[in-house]
Amino acid sequence: MEAVLVPYDPAWPDVFRRVAAELRTQGNPNWIVEHIGSTSIPGMSAKPIIDVAVRIADKEDLDRHLPALETVGWRLGSGVRSHQVMIFEEDGMRTRIAHFFEASGWDEANQRILRDWLLQNPGDADLYERAKHAAVDASRMGEESYNAGKTAVIQLLVDRARAARGLLPVSVYDKD
Repeated sequence: MEAVLVPYDPAWPDVFRRVAAELRTQGNPNWIVEHIGSTSIPGMSAKPIIDVAVRIADKEDLDRHLPALETVGWRLGSGVRSHQVMIFEEDGMRTRIAHFFEASGWDEANQRILRDWLLQNPGDADLYERAKHAAVDASRMGEESYNAGKTAVIQLLVDRARAARGLLPVSVYDKD
């Protein structure tokens, strides 16, 4: 599937709020749900997919709520190794991704750290957006996948953000 970036949509925060409400209604009402990914950065072009981070107590917390989430269309899926992910598709297109982080790792979740960094550092947000567009171009030319094309810049930015928080660097690439 070809990556397609669209201009920032001011409706994305409202879509996020609906997604968060659905996850709490079908899942655990005590879950903390945050908007992450490029759609959470005002003005940034993005794939039109709402990414969210969900703080769960532990794996059993998510497991208890999987059946209810699946009945409304969420399904487990993703090659991510570091945490569980559920996706939601409409008309065969992925429209939402929920990343479930156990409470013990919540504060060190790279997706949250990157979002916060980009919101606080407009120059790095611009750098990331340029990298995303270059990655789209490279993927169209068959040079590499969209995700692989932007990984080096994500690593650089997450390293900066983690260092600013006094955290050690870790690899951002965690897919099978």
